[in-house]
Order: sequence, then structure tokens, then C-alpha cells
Amino acid sequence: MRKLMVTTFVSLDGVMQAPGGSDEDRDGGFEHGGWSVPHFGADLIERMTTVVRRADALLVGRRTYDIFAATWPLAEADDPIGSKMNSVRKYVASRTLDTVAWQNSTLLTGDVADAVRALKQEGDGGEGGEIQVHGSGDLIQTLIEHDLVDEFQVLVFPVLVGSGKRLFGRGTVPAGLKLLDTAKSDSGVVISTYARAGKVEYGAMGPETGNW
Repeated sequence: MRKLMVTTFVSLDGVMQAPGGSDEDRDGGFEHGGWSVPHFGADLIERMTTVVRRADALLVGRRTYDIFAATWPLAEADDPIGSKMNSVRKYVASRTLDTVAWQNSTLLTGDVADAVRALKQEGDGGEGGEIQVHGSGDLIQTLIEHDLVDEFQVLVFPVLVGSGKRLFGRGTVPAGLKLLDTAKSDSGVVISTYARAGKVEYGAMGPETGNW
């Protein structure tokens, strides 16, 4: 079965809305778009390049598709991220789009959760490569709700944004996670990768329990 990995930029207070530009997502009157950009140095770009080039397929929602389809085709042919974004197979989850014109893009049909399960089961061209989700906040909520995410790569930026869309919204299903890797960029971004690890385990803490 193919692994589905969500890679998300979040502020220290958990906001993932519009990290890349002022007009990326103004839903709810959001006025802090572009909050991640000042923290992108060469080392973080290199790390993201390594991640993206590992993708066998991209899975994105409508808003992220619109942003990517309008920008990545403009990248130079030798841009390592752009060349991968343009060439890799892309699956788009949308209730409003009828067609998708960006090369190698396919519009998912029917129930999104069922369609993603099928992608994970079938593989792409018979191979079990990694499916990556970038951006796509609304889609991520659906994937979390239906327990379809195998790994989360969360990049926490040293900034407080306040209100805005969050990676783990109100409908998040409780689940255990295992930390696979953690690193820090030169600008103070903490990059952590977590795998699903069954159900949440509970306990009690205090001197009477011996856990103190």
C-alpha cells in the first residue's frame, strides 16, 4: 500500500492558513498571508526539494491546485522543485472543478475518501510510491477524519499568527503518533515527522501514582 504523507507549514500557535502569500487565502478576513516566507533560507529550501522530489504523486484540494497550476508551470526547466511539480502525477479533490488543465492532473470523482483509499491500494503504474499532500487545508481535514494519513511532516515556524485555519481542526479524530525524525533550520523552523501509531494511550500523573 502506498504511503500518504501530509507536509504542512504551521505557526507556533497552529495556524496553517496562507503561509506563502498575502492573497493566498483571505477566508475569514485573514490578514497575515505570507508569514512563513521570511524564514525560508537555503537549508530549508534544500530540505523541501528533497521531500518533493521523493513524491510519486501529489494529492491536492481545489484552492491549492489553483495556486500551484498558476505558478509552477512558470518555473525554469532546471528548477528542481518546479520540474518535479510539473511532471509528477497529480490528483485533485474538488466539488467545483469540472476539468483540470495542468499537465498530468486528474480530477478525482465520487467520494473523496473512497477515491483516496483506492489510490493508496492500487499504486501508480503498479508501483507503491509516496503520495504527498501539500497545502490543501480542507482536504487534510477529510483525510484525518477518515484515517487516511500515514505520516505528518510538520514545519513549525517561530511566529504567532492568532486566528486562522488550523492543521488539526475541531473534527480531528484522536490518534497516537510516533516521532520519526526532527530537525531545525538555520532560521529556527522545527521540522518533525510523525507516523500513525494506533490509538491514544492514557494514564494518570501524581505522587500517588508513582508517575511524578
